[in-house]
Formats: sequence, structure tokens, C-alpha cells
Amino acid sequence: MNETSVQWSDLKLFLAVAREGGLSAAARATGSSAATLGRRMLQLERAMGRELFIRHERGYELTARAHELLVQLTDIETRIASLTARPADTRQPLVKVSAGTWTTLVLLRHHAVLSGSPPDLGLRFVQAEDILNIPRREVSIGFRNQRPADEHLATRRLQRVEFAAYAKAGAPQRWIRVLADTPSARWVAMTAGDETACEVNTPRNSLDLALAGVGVAVLPTFIGDRESLLERKGGTIGELSHDQWIVTHQEDRHLPEVRRAIDRMCAVLGESSTH
Repeated sequence: MNETSVQWSDLKLFLAVAREGGLSAAARATGSSAATLGRRMLQLERAMGRELFIRHERGYELTARAHELLVQLTDIETRIASLTARPADTRQPLVKVSAGTWTTLVLLRHHAVLSGSPPDLGLRFVQAEDILNIPRREVSIGFRNQRPADEHLATRRLQRVEFAAYAKAGAPQRWIRVLADTPSARWVAMTAGDETACEVNTPRNSLDLALAGVGVAVLPTFIGDRESLLERKGGTIGELSHDQWIVTHQEDRHLPEVRRAIDRMCAVLGESSTH
């Protein structure tokens, strides 16, 4: 073989010429001209340092070395097709969703609605109080407490989120404190003082403790109002109120699976905020 490197594109054209038996038929199969194919086959022979074709008026006849090459390339082509084939179970496209504790809880309770009937979406929920990076495609859809300024993101304003204190009837009037960096956790830390019933490190556990009658938890009203065992202790906490935004990448917003997921999530959250 000489110093000229063999190009994979030439090998693919070789397969076409070898299978079609000539330049004219291969040109129709590949969309290249017969002249281009002839030039590329000569280039391939020079790069490989061997004769691949016996050229005559009836077409291109393969040499013995070319027959060996055809068998080897056909095997490689089959393996590449196997490696790159779509598995049957990917017919449901995957949509990754990032949300805080309470929004994730509502969405999980409506999984059947979100995935479709029959299911046409695969969903991966990433519960996180921190903001995951949508431009870097850590997730496809995220929920935010304020409108992001990034020009690469598409946004839609959802419900107005309000918070209140909740407890079971007869429960001790002591606060359940969440050791997390969230506005509601910071509010309880400033308000509770020494009147703490229990400390937890995840917001979801504050709901569990309130339902168990341990003390008072600060919860979004779309969570607390739906728990029949809990009652509000006072009005909403004004400084914790905020708008909620659903966010996706500008380039992903029109993908069918992302569009379906967003529409269904908006419907679920809208219904939850009115009950």
C-alpha cells in the first residue's frame, strides 16, 4: 500500500460498484456520476496498492482480492448496522424533568396522565432544589421560582405559588424545621427560635411529620390544602409567594415529546392549583 490513505467513503462506493457490477448502475444507486465513481475507484486501487477490478465493456469484474475485500466490508457494514440500530424499546422518547420537592410530588401523583394513554413518553424525574443546567441538556424541562434571563431558554408562567403553615388538629404548635437552603426553610429558621419539634434535611419529610401529628410544617398551599388530615394555621405567608415558570431550551421547545410533556404538566399543575 502506498502513502495515500484509504477513505471510508471510497470503500462505501466500492461496495456499490461491486454489487451493481458497473459504474452506470452504481451511479444510479449512489447519486454520483459514473465519471466520479471511475475516478474514485482508481484512487482506491492506488491507495490500496492492488487491482480491484478487471475493466471491460460489459462492466467491472472483481479480482480475487476484490472478492475478499467485498466479504470483509459486508461483514463490517453488518456490524455497524447492528451497533447503530434503534432498539425497539426506544419508541417512547425520554424526557428528563427537573423540579423541586413539591412540584415533583404532584407530577409523580399524575404519572399516568403525563406518560399518555397509551404511553407515548418516557419520563425521568430529577428532584432537585438546585437549578440544573438546561442549556447543557442536563434536563429537557425545568421548573423555576423566577423567570430566567438566559436567551437560549423558552419560558411559560404557570401558577402563583403560596405557602402556609399546616398541622393536624391537636398537634403541638412547634415548628418542623427543614435543614435546606430554600426560602421556606429559611423563613422557619428565623421564625421558630427554640420552638422546634423536629429537624429534617429534606422538605418531603416535613409533610410526613405534619401528617404524623408531630408539629407544624410550612407547605405550598397546593400540597397542604389537598391533605384532608391537615389544617391551616393562619393565612398565607406573603414573603414566600412567587410565580412558577416552566422552562425548556429554545431548540427543544418544538420537539413533539417535549411539547406533549409541557402541555400535560401545565394541565396537571393548573388543576392542582384550583383544588
